[in-house]
Amino acid sequence: MWDYTDTVKDHFFNPRNAGELKDANATGEVGSISCGDALRLSLKVDPETEQILEATFQTFGCGSAIASSSALTEIIKGKTLDEALAVSNQEIADFLGGLPPEKMHCSVMGQEALQAAVANYRGETFCDGHEEGDLVCKCFAIDSVLIENVVRANKLTTIEEVTNYTKAGGACASCHEKIEHLIAKVLGQVAAEVAPEPAPAPAASAHIARPKPGGKLARMKKIEAVIAEVRPILQQDRGDIELVDVDDVIVFVKLLGGCVGCHMEKMTLAGIEQKLQAALGEPVQVVPVSDWD
Repeated sequence: MWDYTDTVKDHFFNPRNAGELKDANATGEVGSISCGDALRLSLKVDPETEQILEATFQTFGCGSAIASSSALTEIIKGKTLDEALAVSNQEIADFLGGLPPEKMHCSVMGQEALQAAVANYRGETFCDGHEEGDLVCKCFAIDSVLIENVVRANKLTTIEEVTNYTKAGGACASCHEKIEHLIAKVLGQVAAEVAPEPAPAPAASAHIARPKPGGKLARMKKIEAVIAEVRPILQQDRGDIELVDVDDVIVFVKLLGGCVGCHMEKMTLAGIEQKLQAALGEPVQVVPVSDWD
């Protein structure tokens, strides 16, 4: 049984702003009953100031979905559309005193409904589903764009977290590899964005200092040592692994022999990832190159 805060319970049993808004001039609809959750957000917007005067919701879903929708309407009332768009799904969860990890997708659904309502008011098209990106999770109709946005905004690093925030991968699990790719992609982008600019080259007459210990070479040696440590273990089962490349937080490897297509592949990679993180003291993602061909 999930542990709900008193605020979540209050907004579930006594939802604010529930029902239809007859004079609404903006409406956002996301989700579907077939997928288990659906939300319609209705707004009354001042056409001169774009201030949200009223906000109501109608939802089909669990207690967390109702509470998140209720919280969203309370948060955005009185804000301008641009101010409302700045509200993150984490702010919705924080307003409720937190949500169980498995229910964070309810706060994401609220954020999506708001974006859809603002697009509706401004005469723009909001792509709900897989029109913007490749369809990743067929069970819940979750596209790659939504997953990438949620991973980036909430700093997610595992499939389980992605499932908690989007429901993707929570049914048949056939999309888990695609989700892993997207996580690795976003991690690589974030690492590139925060990487410091290279220092200017020293003048010709300047003294060139010796490289400090613990640099790229030392890091690479630690990675190679971990790979060398696990190889004999894999070879005992007629498998093997080789290091292909390292791109900042992503370690590319190639599985060989009995490891190729093995049902324990994911567990093997997860174990190597754990060993690397312990050796390096930093988060890394282990990605088999065959998945990127």
